[in-house]
Amino acid sequence: MHMNSQSAKKFTSKMTFRQKITVFISYFKPHRKIFFLDMLCATFIALVDLYFPSFTRYTLNNIIPQKNMKLFLFVVLIMVGLYLIRTGATFFVTYLGHTFGVDVEKDMRRDIFKHVLKQPFSFFDENRTGKLMSRMTTDLFDITELAHHGPEDLFISILTLIGSFILMFHMRWELAVIVFLFIPIMIIQTSHSRKKLSENSRKIKTEMAEINATIESSISGSRVTKIFTNETFEEKKFAKNNNDYFGAKKIYYHAMAFFTSNMQFLIQILDVVVIGVGGWLIMARGMSVTDLLTATLYLSVFRPPIRRLMNFVEQYTKGMAGFDRFLEIMNHDEQTLVSKNAVAINTARGHIVYKDVQFAYNNGITVLDNINLVISPGQSIAFVGSSGSGKTTLCNLLPRYYDIQKGSITLDGRDVRDITLDSLRKQIGLVQQDVFLFAGTIKENIAYGRLDATDEEIIEAAKQAEIHKDILAMPNGYDTIVGERGIKLSGGQKQRVSIARIFLKNPPILILDEATSALDSATEIKIQASFDKLAKGRTSMVIAHRLSTIKNADKIVVIDNKGIAEAGTHDELMAKNGMYKKLHDAQFKFQG
Repeated sequence: MHMNSQSAKKFTSKMTFRQKITVFISYFKPHRKIFFLDMLCATFIALVDLYFPSFTRYTLNNIIPQKNMKLFLFVVLIMVGLYLIRTGATFFVTYLGHTFGVDVEKDMRRDIFKHVLKQPFSFFDENRTGKLMSRMTTDLFDITELAHHGPEDLFISILTLIGSFILMFHMRWELAVIVFLFIPIMIIQTSHSRKKLSENSRKIKTEMAEINATIESSISGSRVTKIFTNETFEEKKFAKNNNDYFGAKKIYYHAMAFFTSNMQFLIQILDVVVIGVGGWLIMARGMSVTDLLTATLYLSVFRPPIRRLMNFVEQYTKGMAGFDRFLEIMNHDEQTLVSKNAVAINTARGHIVYKDVQFAYNNGITVLDNINLVISPGQSIAFVGSSGSGKTTLCNLLPRYYDIQKGSITLDGRDVRDITLDSLRKQIGLVQQDVFLFAGTIKENIAYGRLDATDEEIIEAAKQAEIHKDILAMPNGYDTIVGERGIKLSGGQKQRVSIARIFLKNPPILILDEATSALDSATEIKIQASFDKLAKGRTSMVIAHRLSTIKNADKIVVIDNKGIAEAGTHDELMAKNGMYKKLHDAQFKFQG
């Protein structure tokens, strides 16, 4: 078995710092032309700033004393020209450089979205929607700044510091040594602060994810909140998350303030030391005032790369905290395994065999054990039993929304693990009790069953699902917006739209998970007739709560917490006087 993956990047559960950086830089590759041009412009900006003190020193020592006006004007014009070009380079760095950062962020968001979509149902069982949204949005915002400014700040700072040291050393080695004695102190201070800032920045990302999850949950459940008048409880719950976020931010800014203030002190005290030593060199060693002025200009060149490094530390801690959380999801790879030689199927006959199937969720509790079941092509089979007995789980194993631990499931004699997922799931239509509609139009939601369907095919599917007349009665017909999760439609209408999707998909295998439970009796009878028509020649797996809807099934399977308790037709099971008869009698006695 192996894992199908479209990504060329290597994600592992335990990545070293070097591996993380390698993955991060790999996102630069598609945009490397802009990146290198950005670095080239940034280098030009640094060189102009670096050589300005030398031009000034040369002018003060050689041109002005000789009163060479032509040469003086020529040098001034050169500097004006260089600064004009520098302005263009600054525009490029600011605009396209940031665009490059957004490109990297966009590519990471694309990859994490594709990765999440490939995960099985169990992944979404364990990860809240709000937290996943946070991983794809806010966690990646700081990636833009890190991708753009990180390499630029690091490279240009090193270039400028080395360049200024060489030029200052060439002028007065004493001042150069004094200036660069401060660098180890700054490196130690930066290294000490970076670790603390990284931990705090990661905590901030975690707390923001909690806030997003709380907001998503509260807004989605706002109607339930109002029904139980629990607005105050929701406010308190949000306030706690909000305060936790504030606390994490406060700790981060405390560490950042400590780092920034210490670095500022070192930079400012350096000015005092250079002026002090320079004054002593003028008085005791005969150094010229021009050299001291030039040295102070070099200090002005020296300060920006130090500030760049300070900014880099902040960008790195924020950006890598988001990147680490990005890697956590990318490393969380539960993609459904398929055989190396998996084949695509075009049209299934619908012969399904469960053999010695065992399944347990991640909590380790076995839900299904030793399941043996044969479903013939075109057969209608119904599953009944108490809530939690595993009816839905058993059906979900066929399209591999979950994978079995033991045994095998075959479709037309081929193990489903040897069939490509896409082609396997195209053979199966699923209508669930809990209907999900996208926040678009009715037409778009029906067309989700087959994206290339024509308007005529969509309308025909709606007619088969007994929803066409309802749609025409709406103000905008098929272009009516259904609202978030279809809130603008009634329960029955939502269910029938979802059924229309399956009519449009027209698969050879149907799974109906209490598909008519939200409908009134009159509509249910109409839909049941449509299902009967659709089921002809197809294999149907029906999970039913109302036993009246499955009386005519070819086979009824009774599921309990131990597996398959009984199987047979309605008449056979009633004659057995077993579990099915008890369920039947209890339900009709209650209805009566």
